[in-house]
Formats: sequence, structure tokens, C-alpha cells
Amino acid sequence: MKKQVSKTVFLSMVGFFSIQSYAQQNTVSSGGVASGSGGSVTYSIGQVAYTSSTGSNGNVNQGVQQPYEIYSLGINESVFSFDLSLFPNPTTDLLNLTIKNFNGENLSYQLVDFNGKIIQTAAIKNEQTSINLSELPMASYFINLLENNQKVQSFKIIKN
Repeated sequence: MKKQVSKTVFLSMVGFFSIQSYAQQNTVSSGGVASGSGGSVTYSIGQVAYTSSTGSNGNVNQGVQQPYEIYSLGINESVFSFDLSLFPNPTTDLLNLTIKNFNGENLSYQLVDFNGKIIQTAAIKNEQTSINLSELPMASYFINLLENNQKVQSFKIIKN
């Protein structure tokens, strides 16, 4: 009877440890979730092993939390302090661009089609600028607002 109990306990422990070995691939020293007003992030510290798979469409690193960062490279961000409105949108013929607090800055606009072709470019000289779209086909367009030939804002326009 004692041998039977010992054998059962031994097999149970072997089974428990073999299941345990597949339960967690990595042992980390620390980790958790940090959250604040800007969002939350999950982190782990001390992970030393992971599995990497590569295919024709990309790669996957299993067991690793991937960072996702958004940042700009080589773009001078300007402080754009204008109050803009572009109306009516959708439009059929005339589009009105109104800039409050316009002080005669070096502003211009580009009308661009969906393929990126520049259709029209003009300087903005007043608080109110009218853009004629009557001869263009019905489609979606972009109005890029430029300050000193640098794009500062973009609007999507629908021409009916």
C-alpha cells in the first residue's frame, strides 16, 4: 500500500511539473501596468528569452511586448496660432477659406487630388479666400495650408 501511495504521489508530481513547464515560458523579475492621464502601458522586466518567426509578410516576436512609438523625424513643427474654417464641405463649386487673426503672414494653399497631384497653388492674401472647384470632377481632394512653403495643416474636401 505504501508503494502504491508513493508511486501515485511521484506520478502526480511528475505530471504537475511537466504541465507547469508549459505554463510559463519566461520568468521575469518584475512587471505590471502603469497608467496615467495620457494612457497606460504594460511592462515586464528581466525577460531573457523569446521566439521569433519570420515570413514573407513580416516577422513576429512571441513573448515580447513590442514598443509602439510615434515621433516625427526632421519636421520643424511650427506654432500655428490661426483660427481656420473651410466651408462648405462637401461643396459643388466655391470653397471658402477663412483665417481669423490673419496678419499678412507668408501663407499659401495647395489643392491636391487623391493621387497627390497638385492641381492648384495660390497665395493667401486676405482673411477670406475663395477657391473655385467648379471645373473639377466630383472626387475627394486635399487642401494643404503652407506657411513659408512648409505644410502646416491639411483638410480633406469632397466635391459633389
